[in-house]
Amino acid sequence: MDIPAVSVILPVYNGALFLQASVNSILRQTFRDFELIVVNDSSTDNSEDLLQQLAIQDSRIRVITIPHSGVAEAFNCGMREARGKYIARMDADDEMHPDRLEMQVDYLQQHPEVGVVSCLVQYGGNRATQQGYALHVDWINTLTTHEEIVHNRFAESSICNPSVLFRTELFHAFGGAITGDFPEDYEMWLRWIDKGVRFAKVPKILFTWNDPPTRITRNDARYSSKAFESAKSKYLINFLKSNAKEKIVFLCGAGRVTRKKAKELLNGEIAIGGFIDVDPAKIGKTYDGYKVHTLDEFTSPSQVFILSLVGNRGAGSQIRNILLQRQFKEGLNFIIAG
Repeated sequence: MDIPAVSVILPVYNGALFLQASVNSILRQTFRDFELIVVNDSSTDNSEDLLQQLAIQDSRIRVITIPHSGVAEAFNCGMREARGKYIARMDADDEMHPDRLEMQVDYLQQHPEVGVVSCLVQYGGNRATQQGYALHVDWINTLTTHEEIVHNRFAESSICNPSVLFRTELFHAFGGAITGDFPEDYEMWLRWIDKGVRFAKVPKILFTWNDPPTRITRNDARYSSKAFESAKSKYLINFLKSNAKEKIVFLCGAGRVTRKKAKELLNGEIAIGGFIDVDPAKIGKTYDGYKVHTLDEFTSPSQVFILSLVGNRGAGSQIRNILLQRQFKEGLNFIIAG
């Protein structure tokens, strides 16, 4: 049997409602040299029957049914079966645009230094009733370079998981998805970035990220805000230990929510020198044993590292712009993690 260039991995659990459209979008790809590994996580609807019918119609489809174990183990099962040089991730309720695989394969071939490539994504939901998710899609579409993806990774997940294509060797080198009380894809990308993997995006819409009410990210505690904080704590600490080890760390934001978040994320492993805030009522006061400063007190960024944990929408961008204007360098003198 010929070895395909790409293995598309599609975990499925009760996805019959959208499965036909999703699989059809894969089979319509202009890039034809792929296998489609569908891992049925013991669906209780008619997903398996539908998949078997689709497999009969196209020999590139392989269906594997496993005991119900969750999306992380379904993905890992597909990875263990994959034969391709590249892996394309896919979800059962989303759709590829026809040239997705062709453009992403070409990108990795042209950029050997890049390990993972995503793309711009089209929001496939109701912007009026699901505005938060729609705004998230708009935000990740502004992040296309490795630096933009990496600098924003602690704010939110900066790539759309089912839109990625990556080199199979990365799975064997750094491991796949881990089952836990956190979003398995976010943790894996943070781990791979921590290991030095470079990311990129094709600057074109190649994927529709649908947002139905049944989407797992809307109905599973592993995708809550608290779960995302849990996933990133270890990697944020690793980052600060490596990049701020000879500097004094100051927290941007002295509010109660930000202080609480800092305690949970840093877990006592990162010493801080104090807080920075713009609220005149807080300047000069002491919270949790640390004084609140103004940014004007720091005339040179060389000896300090600012960690922003302010979570208000748009606050991260405002803080970044202010720090960049004052010659702070992102990743070297500050990071946005709120």
